[in-house]
Amino acid sequence: MFPCSKKLRCASFERDGPRALALRACLETTRGAAARDFGCGQGGEVEASPQRAVRNEPTPATFAQSDLSGRMADDARAERIYFAARARLARATNSPEAAWQFARACFDWAEFAPGNAPRAQIAIEGIAACRQAIALNPNLAAPYYYLALNLGQLARTKKLGALKLVEEMETNFKAAIALDPAFDYAGPHRSLGLLYLNAPGWPASIGSRAKARQHLQKAVELCPEYPDNRLSLLEAYLEWSEKKAAVTGLQAMEESLEAARKKFTGEAWASSWRDWEARWQKIKLKALTASPPLETPRNRK
Repeated sequence: MFPCSKKLRCASFERDGPRALALRACLETTRGAAARDFGCGQGGEVEASPQRAVRNEPTPATFAQSDLSGRMADDARAERIYFAARARLARATNSPEAAWQFARACFDWAEFAPGNAPRAQIAIEGIAACRQAIALNPNLAAPYYYLALNLGQLARTKKLGALKLVEEMETNFKAAIALDPAFDYAGPHRSLGLLYLNAPGWPASIGSRAKARQHLQKAVELCPEYPDNRLSLLEAYLEWSEKKAAVTGLQAMEESLEAARKKFTGEAWASSWRDWEARWQKIKLKALTASPPLETPRNRK
C-alpha cells in the first residue's frame, strides 16, 4: 500500500459543493427504484464545531437555522461556479479539462435544483460535457467519473428508469478506476462501493456486499486521510450489522478527523464538514449503542 502522496495521487482541487451528500442521494435513488423505502436525505443536521463539546448544546431550532443558512450559501456558491465553468468552456471548446470541470459544476449545482425537471436538465448538460471531454481525450479519469455522477443525478429524476442508468454508472466508475484510482481522494472506488452498497442485488440490479466492501476498503487504503472514505466504510459495516468491525474503526476515524480538520479548511469545505460531522455523530451513536436482545418465547412476556 502506498500513501496517496507518493505512488498514487489524491486530487486536491477545490471542492465545488456538498459532493458526498449529493452522491449518496443519487445512489440511494437506485435503491428506492426497487421499491425499498429508503430516504435520500442524510447529514446536515449538525453544524461542525471544534468547540461543540465544551459549550451549551444548540436547540433544534438553532440546528435548523444553521442548516438553512449553510445550504443557501452552498447553493449560491454552486451556482456561481456553474456559470463561471460554463463561460470557461464556451471560450475553450476544445479543452477536455474545461469540459469535465463544467460537468463537475453541473453535478454540484444539480443538488440544489428546485425540482426534477431542472435537475435533469443540469445533469444532461454535465453528461454532454463529459462525453465531449472523452471524445477529446479518452485517457483522463475525470470525465468518466463525472459522467457517472451526473448519470446519478439524472437517475434521481426517474421514477421507473433509474435502474437502467446503474450499469452505465458502474461502467464509467470502472473506467475512472483504470485510469486514476486515486482521483478525487479515491472517488471512483468510493463511489463504486456506494453504488454496489445501495443498488438492489441480483436479479434486479448490480448490488453486491462483497464488491461494496472491496471498493470501500480500497478507498480507505488509497486515501485514508479523506474523511468520507472511512465514514462510508463504517456506515456500510453498520448497515451490514457488523458492529464489531465498526467499533474497531472508531479510533482510526477519530484520529483521521483530527488531522483532516487541519487539512480541509475554508469555505470550499464547509458543506462537507457539516455532512461529515453529522454522519460521524450518527455512526458513534449507532456503534456504541447496545443491540436489543433477541426476542424469544421465554423473554417475550
